[in-house]
Amino acid sequence: MKNSIQIKKHFFLLFVGFVFASCLTNVDEEVVINDDPAIEDPCSTITYTLNVRPILDNNCTTCHSTNGGQPPNLETFENASANAIIIRSEVVRRTMPIGGSLTDEEIQAISCWVEAGALNN
Repeated sequence: MKNSIQIKKHFFLLFVGFVFASCLTNVDEEVVINDDPAIEDPCSTITYTLNVRPILDNNCTTCHSTNGGQPPNLETFENASANAIIIRSEVVRRTMPIGGSLTDEEIQAISCWVEAGALNN
């Protein structure tokens, strides 16, 4: 009986030791918040007027315009915005523009614009 109590006591102490040891190793990771204004989200500066419109004009509207005849017509913001998901899909898969290719930066600019809501900014 005395041995049984000692064994239970040892198991209890061993159990308590494991509990405390596991608490010491279960420490939350330090969260680092970016307070450096020099490190900025690359999408934050993308606008339709300055970034997306020139890409469309230089690479898409030869075919996708009134004169080009291929739908969708991408000459206006309204049409580009209405087709933003399709535009992003085609350029990311590199199926458009036919006979050419956008740079990674141009594809990223279009993706950022679409993900931000395809705004007229």
